[in-house]
Amino acid sequence: MGPALPIPTPTPAPQGAGTRLRTRAAIELRDLRKRYGEQEVLRGVTLTVERGEKIVLCGPSGSGKSTLIRCINGLERHDGGTIAVNGVTLEADGRGVQDVRREVGMVFQHFNLFPHMTVLENCTFAPRQALGLSAAAAAERAMHHLARVRIADQAGKFPAQLSGGQQQRVAIARALCMDPRIMLFDEPTSALDPEMVAEVLQVMEELAAQGMTMLCVTHEMGFARHVADRCVFLDGGEIVEQAGAERFFVAPESDRLKRFLRQMLH
Repeated sequence: MGPALPIPTPTPAPQGAGTRLRTRAAIELRDLRKRYGEQEVLRGVTLTVERGEKIVLCGPSGSGKSTLIRCINGLERHDGGTIAVNGVTLEADGRGVQDVRREVGMVFQHFNLFPHMTVLENCTFAPRQALGLSAAAAAERAMHHLARVRIADQAGKFPAQLSGGQQQRVAIARALCMDPRIMLFDEPTSALDPEMVAEVLQVMEELAAQGMTMLCVTHEMGFARHVADRCVFLDGGEIVEQAGAERFFVAPESDRLKRFLRQMLH
């Protein structure tokens, strides 16, 4: 870990935008809390993701991993603490959410492609609607990213005509078409057949190698050990342990992480 960053100071934000802070971090979470009724799912999570860093979130089912990711993107509203994405604050009441979503792309467990649209149409819809790109410019951008994930030859097909692995690669390309500076992955391989997992992980590894800031919820421990700069273990809505990938797997400190790794690696 590097030296502590200075406390961010507010700077003026455009009207309608979330408050923008001076910071070198891509994502800053401070005492993040989320509750569903009586159940507190996130219990004071504090985490900083540096620009260009690749972090894997892991932990048992129900530990709060996916909720954390969804709070960062504003899909779930947090109940306490602070979220800042590239210096843009996301308020608990939802203010700033559109500005935050311009910074991040998100890939879900279930691909969430529009079934009535072709692959190309899935990838051009948001850039045309949200960014105001022309049809030609959006198509050019889409084909670039479809080629990047090696599925440009399927651009005219509908999602139902593709395998699960192909659909997930389209979902990654669709997210990239919004030109995000950060990619969030919420268990992107857990809905895939085993033989399709490798092709999606390869695309993710290539994004990591190209310097994309990534925060990934996954149970793919081989990917975590090979790609992550840092692994973060959550349990019961709290960060129990975090470390560089090699130390995380070779020398875990907490008994809870040791038990988790034994279950996952054997």
